[in-house]
Amino acid sequence: MSAVTSNSGFDAASIAPVRYGTPELTALIAAIAESAAASKARGENPFAAIDLVRASRLGALRVPVAEGGGGCSVREFFDMLLALAAADSDVAQILRAHFWFTEERMRAHDPAVRKRWIDRVLGGEIFGNAMVEIGTADAVGKFVTRTRLEPAGDHYRLNGTKYYCTGSLFSDWVWVLASTADGELLSVVVPVDRAGVTLEDDWDGVGQRFTGSGTGRFDDVVVHEEEILRSPLDAEVAGGAEPARRLSEPYLVGQFVQLILTTVIAGNLRAAANEAIRLVRTRKRTFTHASAEQASDDPQLQELVGRISAHSQAAEALVLAAADAHQAALDSIENGRAEFDLAHEASLRAAQAKVFVDEAAPRAASQLFELGGASTTLRTLELDRYWRNIVTIAAHNPTAFKARAIGDWLVNGTELPMNGFF
Repeated sequence: MSAVTSNSGFDAASIAPVRYGTPELTALIAAIAESAAASKARGENPFAAIDLVRASRLGALRVPVAEGGGGCSVREFFDMLLALAAADSDVAQILRAHFWFTEERMRAHDPAVRKRWIDRVLGGEIFGNAMVEIGTADAVGKFVTRTRLEPAGDHYRLNGTKYYCTGSLFSDWVWVLASTADGELLSVVVPVDRAGVTLEDDWDGVGQRFTGSGTGRFDDVVVHEEEILRSPLDAEVAGGAEPARRLSEPYLVGQFVQLILTTVIAGNLRAAANEAIRLVRTRKRTFTHASAEQASDDPQLQELVGRISAHSQAAEALVLAAADAHQAALDSIENGRAEFDLAHEASLRAAQAKVFVDEAAPRAASQLFELGGASTTLRTLELDRYWRNIVTIAAHNPTAFKARAIGDWLVNGTELPMNGFF
């Protein structure tokens, strides 16, 4: 995509590739927050903020240093994402598909395929997604798709309609789930500016309003052979290497993409906790029946701030513990396969984090209005955005289903579902 006018004077290119734990990363996240806020104040999408991501090569934070990336660990990545989500929730979710795509390409079995796409990540290019379809009777998680990829001479043609295409509006490439005429499920990666690709900004959710999570249309789009990604998991299952239930790959995928969502919620909770502190510190008036004449001295308000802060800290600790479990699973990989029990454990930790965070975060975000009184409900303040963002993200994967699966494993030893949601 072409660059847009920057909302920040920050020179992101000068720090590329940005590294974890540096003052430059802290400054970058602050610049992204400033730029995104300026765009959204005008009712515009945060294109300029994503250009800062491109220029700084933030999207390559997990790529090894020896290859030109940031080289951070899984824990460091999620710690960065917590900070980014607290700074701007939309930008953090916009990049979810990009980080997922990058993670999968780093584990690619074919070195040439890995290099082809990782080189583009290192060049600052951003990847979005077009995986989900609506209006069908098929259960979510079956990955049944009506989008078709069919041969056409020396190339292929892609046709279909997707929804929830988060991030694609801001991306250089879109990652599309499709099937062939004989039912083979695969994915393709095509440039967003290729003829026949249309990305509509028609997302109307109550939260995450500037994520571009709308419709993607693919009308007779040309796809070249090297743009087709065939899953190594599909090949293993088809080859009968081992019963599908003992494959660790679905868990490695699921726990990473689901933990990103939980991390964005935890980032919103961090921002809400900071807002709670600010509200009590700056509150000018209180009630005649309050416990103190000044809000900052009121023990009831102090207690409420303490509870919100404690829930925020607990949420972040669970996210980082799940990240450590994911790292352990990755470290166990031999011959392209992770140890099954470690992969399953990591998915369990990510699921448990989600259940707690999904329950704690909405309540904490609602309690902001107890701290500031009626003036906190002014629409110009948008203090409801934390709650709206939290419940929108949590709804991507209903908490009740996740909690039940955890309980079934703990009580009966039933392994977690292998469908990309764990």
